[in-house]
Amino acid sequence: MKKLYYFAAACAAFILLIAANRSTNHPYGLKTGTPSVQSISALAFGPDGILFIGDSKSATVFAIDTKDKSVVEKATAVEIKNIDQKIAAILGTEAKNIRIQDIAVNPLSKKIYCAVQSSDGTPLLFTLEGDKIQVVSLKEIAFSNISIANVPGEEAKDRGGRPLREQSISDLAYADGSVLLSGLSNQEFGSTFRKITFPFTDKQEQASLEIYHAAHGKYETNSPIRTFTTGELNGKKYLIASYTCTPLVLFPLDELKPGKHVKGRTVAEFGAGNSPIDMVTLKKDGNSYLFMANSNRPVMRINYKNIETYEGTLTEPVKESYATAGVNFVTLPTVNVLQMDKLDETQVVVLQRRANGDLDLWTARGDRWM
Repeated sequence: MKKLYYFAAACAAFILLIAANRSTNHPYGLKTGTPSVQSISALAFGPDGILFIGDSKSATVFAIDTKDKSVVEKATAVEIKNIDQKIAAILGTEAKNIRIQDIAVNPLSKKIYCAVQSSDGTPLLFTLEGDKIQVVSLKEIAFSNISIANVPGEEAKDRGGRPLREQSISDLAYADGSVLLSGLSNQEFGSTFRKITFPFTDKQEQASLEIYHAAHGKYETNSPIRTFTTGELNGKKYLIASYTCTPLVLFPLDELKPGKHVKGRTVAEFGAGNSPIDMVTLKKDGNSYLFMANSNRPVMRINYKNIETYEGTLTEPVKESYATAGVNFVTLPTVNVLQMDKLDETQVVVLQRRANGDLDLWTARGDRWM
């Protein structure tokens, strides 16, 4: 009887040891399990193939180990026609029943990850490599997560009746050891920038934002950043952000500290009646260029030098409808871009709705955009 007892005790200890190892042996403190992802609002890659998923519905950021660490210096150009139809076929449904929420390129492997939401609200993740489309299983994987503080309640709605919780994460990025998030909070000044150190702890930083919106002719604190990137301008690091209707605003990163209310410097107005979608940066001949995809405008190109040398701040209304002001930009002949990400140092992957209604994923060569 004693032998049986000791054997059972040893088995229990062994199981506990395995469970402990599953949760502590990962270099980023990830544990093995199935993350409860309720929505995929935004994707971004961090170090060593770690994929961050911003989940607005549960107000959570997940870190997932894709184990996709093979290094590819130059990506192979991608072209997948009617990608929505092909993904829908894999799911046994029609293209009208799915929506591509975001795409993100693993900077190591250059493999494309694609977030999809079905009509019943189910979030799904796919990889795209060449002409291959594969489902990424989120069962029994290495992951960690952190809940976002001070988010709008599940019943809160804006003036248009849209759930504010869906805007708790409007964009997501990783830089300098931290996950960066834009979105809304439930605080007095709703527009919020969050910084969360990775590996995750119980610490997260939050600053509220204010901008002068030239197209609206007023200062605003309750409209979230729609898309952003980070960049160095005149030797100083900035959050480079754009909002609906389409101001370009700079925030010094060292001023975005916990509990601070920060006023951004509006350096451009790119036209009302439009929402920015994605930003990427490419370099050529020593110059850096910012490319921005838009809901109702062609892709725009902005030379970083134009931002650096622009000394003004927009503080007066742009009175003419759809007029622009501030930093100069170039309009490219690429329209109806729904998603965009940097494929490598010379290429951009683009999800575009064609004139005939087809939804295609293809690769734009940077030298043809610059």
